[in-house]
Amino acid sequence: MHLLSFLSVFFFSAMLRAMASGKKFRWCTLSDPEQRKCSYLARTLQNLLSSSDQFARISCVRAHNTLDCMTKIRGNKADAVSLDSGDVYTAVRLYDLEVVAKEEHTEGSCVFAVAIARRGTLNIRNLRGTRSCHNGAKWTTGWNIPLGFLLSKNLLYWDEEQPLTKVVSTYFNASCIPGIGVSSPNLCELCQGPKSYVREKNHFCETSSSEPFSNSDGAFRCLKSGAGDVAFVDHLTIVSATDSEVDQFELLCPDGSTASLKSYMSCNLGHGPGKAVVTRGHMKRITKRFLTEIQNFFGRNGKQKSRFSLYTSENFGGQNLLFHDSTQSLQVLTDDVDMTDILGLDYMALLKELGHEGISLDHSVIRWCCISSAELRKCEDWALSVRSDPLVCVQATSLSGCIEMIKSNEADAVTLDATHAYIAGRCGLQPAAVEYWGHNSDSFTDPKELLQRLIDKGFPSLYALAVTKKSMKAVTLLDLGGRRSCHGNMYSPAGWLLLSRYTVRAPVNETWDCDINSAYENYFWKGCMPGAERGLCKVCVGWEEGGKVNGRCAANHDERYYGNMGALRCLVGDPGGRSYGDVAFLEHHSLQENIAYLERSGWAHGLRPSDFELLCPNGERVPVTEWKNCNLGVIPPSIVMTRPVITAKIYELLMKSQEYLRQSNNLHFQLFRSVQKYGEGDLLFKDSTTDLLPSGHYGLQDILGDSFMQLANSVFGCTHTGILDFCTSDICTDKKK
Repeated sequence: MHLLSFLSVFFFSAMLRAMASGKKFRWCTLSDPEQRKCSYLARTLQNLLSSSDQFARISCVRAHNTLDCMTKIRGNKADAVSLDSGDVYTAVRLYDLEVVAKEEHTEGSCVFAVAIARRGTLNIRNLRGTRSCHNGAKWTTGWNIPLGFLLSKNLLYWDEEQPLTKVVSTYFNASCIPGIGVSSPNLCELCQGPKSYVREKNHFCETSSSEPFSNSDGAFRCLKSGAGDVAFVDHLTIVSATDSEVDQFELLCPDGSTASLKSYMSCNLGHGPGKAVVTRGHMKRITKRFLTEIQNFFGRNGKQKSRFSLYTSENFGGQNLLFHDSTQSLQVLTDDVDMTDILGLDYMALLKELGHEGISLDHSVIRWCCISSAELRKCEDWALSVRSDPLVCVQATSLSGCIEMIKSNEADAVTLDATHAYIAGRCGLQPAAVEYWGHNSDSFTDPKELLQRLIDKGFPSLYALAVTKKSMKAVTLLDLGGRRSCHGNMYSPAGWLLLSRYTVRAPVNETWDCDINSAYENYFWKGCMPGAERGLCKVCVGWEEGGKVNGRCAANHDERYYGNMGALRCLVGDPGGRSYGDVAFLEHHSLQENIAYLERSGWAHGLRPSDFELLCPNGERVPVTEWKNCNLGVIPPSIVMTRPVITAKIYELLMKSQEYLRQSNNLHFQLFRSVQKYGEGDLLFKDSTTDLLPSGHYGLQDILGDSFMQLANSVFGCTHTGILDFCTSDICTDKKK
């Protein structure tokens, strides 16, 4: 290690000496105006610095387009350039370059992707057949985010059997997408750059400002000229829109409405990382010094900004030359950052889903997330039962772990209860399908029509219950403080969220703690809430093998007291007759079937539904059959959640599985049954599910309902949860990075 360190220092010192003795730092430029601005920067530095300074002599290397810049930097013919983050990904993955700085704007280092059209002409749902203007091929706001949005809303369908460019070329009537190449001519049809058989003179449909419709300002120019009907650009292009532009044009919003150009923060197709500076690995330190020096001299607060303005381009005959004109500063990155820190988890996953790394085997399969060995067994049986569809089963240790894996592109889909679905929505995931547990006859109705009816009139009610043994006469819902409690898991709707309204957040609770995890610990004497800590894990039992207890209080089926079946086991007590719970909080579905299973399986002999009663909000107790009138509230349906771009892909798998299993009448595997074969209930899907319906264009608010969303917002507003910390640390939401 000492020898390597010595060699690194020696090599770096040699490079500095070489630069001081005449080797120039070389910036790559993409147009004649950019070359002029770069040359002026070089002359200004030469006048400011002594001849011995390493940056007194810099050179400007003219490239044909962004890919040519990457080639020149990799081949040691140039040293650095600022690129759109879509090109940054290409530079790092395919050209082995490294990122050293990010542009910072007023809203941070991320940019909003906006779609602009003339007032009164379009909405986001009727773009098929229109003429489109894009800032650049595979660029963040002109390609990646807009196409990701269209795919996520099923407005554009891609089966991955043909290139995405081919799909886009049939969706739009004609386009200008600079840098797209010649494979789909109509994607360049609207471009106006000069054409030539000589490569250096051909700028038609190239990512160079010699193509008038390149970059975001060029795409907006394409729209304003009348060549296109819609422009996909970044919000920085319209921050300083003129009054005339505001009057003539409008933004197309995700919900189908339109808004003023000034409303880009609320009306956009998503946000992603902005531009960043790349260089070769051996030039990282020198490039960082160069950027720091020119920013100290010529930045917004530079000591020599009267001589040269780094973030102004109008004097050189162009816009956004070298850096974007709205840049406030360059954030020079530390050496320990990686691609995820620079581009963010969501954007990295989006690029892979759009095929930026090619279509691989991982890209073609669907990875379903399981949380226990029991779920894994059922998932593998599912995969074998529908052999024609590439289903792979992966495992996490909890539903929160599944959310994290899906966001990190290590898994693709999971079914979540309403509270976990809310959390997943906060993490940027999207509904693909909704569980339906109504009448079987309804499942033969058109699924989209059925979901529309359910959204309008309400889903079949699933109730949260508080259950106790009939023999425990003193237990009521009004005096549960100090009792032993059994909860399906932490964050479950019945045993965590809805329960809070009658216990730790009840008006009569004078010791209410805003963080309900802490409040529950103080409220109950002890209990089992899988996934919790301390007192709420004391009665959990895990599972035993070889005389050793494993998985105690784990938020999965390895904890025998997990879920609806587990909470019932906790209340009943173990097979030896020891009782650990006074009350169990669970869902009403399958309750009587679960009681029968525990009796039949030998967990508790002679057990009958009549041995239990429900605790009502008014303090009364009633038989378990009275759940409609004695409950803790209505629970929204469980939802299959995934990353936005692959929602259609996930639902297509589910539809094929349902139809195939229904038609084959498979007696060995049933998608919505678990207990008899696997010994646990609600594996992968609730056992009471009769069908899975497409989420369509509906969002979480539509499916979960206003009341549930308001309660969840209130609770999570002051209840700490690690998974939300993980999700909100992504680069476009974390201002610390």
